[in-house]
Amino acid sequence: MIGNKVVIVTGASAGIGEATARLLGAQGARVVLGARREDRLLRIVEDIQREGGEAIHHPLDVTDQAANTQIVELAMERFGRVDVMFLNAGLMPNAPLSALRTDEWHRMVDVNIKGVLNGVAAVLPVFLEQGWGHVVATSSVAGLKAYPGGAVYGGTKWFVRDFMEVLRMESAIEGTHIRTTTIYPAAINTELLTTIRDEGALGQMQAVYDRYGIPPERIASVVAFAIDQPEDTTINEFTVGPAGQPW
Repeated sequence: MIGNKVVIVTGASAGIGEATARLLGAQGARVVLGARREDRLLRIVEDIQREGGEAIHHPLDVTDQAANTQIVELAMERFGRVDVMFLNAGLMPNAPLSALRTDEWHRMVDVNIKGVLNGVAAVLPVFLEQGWGHVVATSSVAGLKAYPGGAVYGGTKWFVRDFMEVLRMESAIEGTHIRTTTIYPAAINTELLTTIRDEGALGQMQAVYDRYGIPPERIASVVAFAIDQPEDTTINEFTVGPAGQPW
């Protein structure tokens, strides 16, 4: 059941993270919001509280291991446990490899890969001590299918796919009762396209999203469904996107 579960959401200031925090808060979860834009976090927390939910926030740069540890410590101090860590922060500055936007390559690795590693490193000791926990991570359909312009982004999302599957397997072997859920969204209307600086890549992606994009609330409902399953059940993968999009 979602009610009273303590859920940390990264990338919570907009898009999928914001939609998920709002939905879970409305369903009785105690949500801990993390992102770099504290002004937006404050507004979302106030909205959740105004509607009778329970929410707190902490400024979070997922590339900073200490900041990840701090948000987990905050959740423990306020609520005494952490039930779910939703690793949702991500960047998608697509471009052809020949454009040699190496600064963007490294930034994607830092956020999309190291952000996941940092979050898991922060919460795993708590889950192991508790004897339960649930890690939810946002990958992408780019983590399932390759496409031109998305080599580095897709590579980071393939990493998330493999990492989460191994976490699931090791938890089952070790009996640590840590559930995992990896989500592969297609065209979801978020701020993701604002990170693309290459004009050609932006034009191509914008055309796809303009034609097919659906609201981030669609992913939020999937996250809620996964969290709401009985503790003996893991739904480890969801591929979610517009019904009309041919991927």
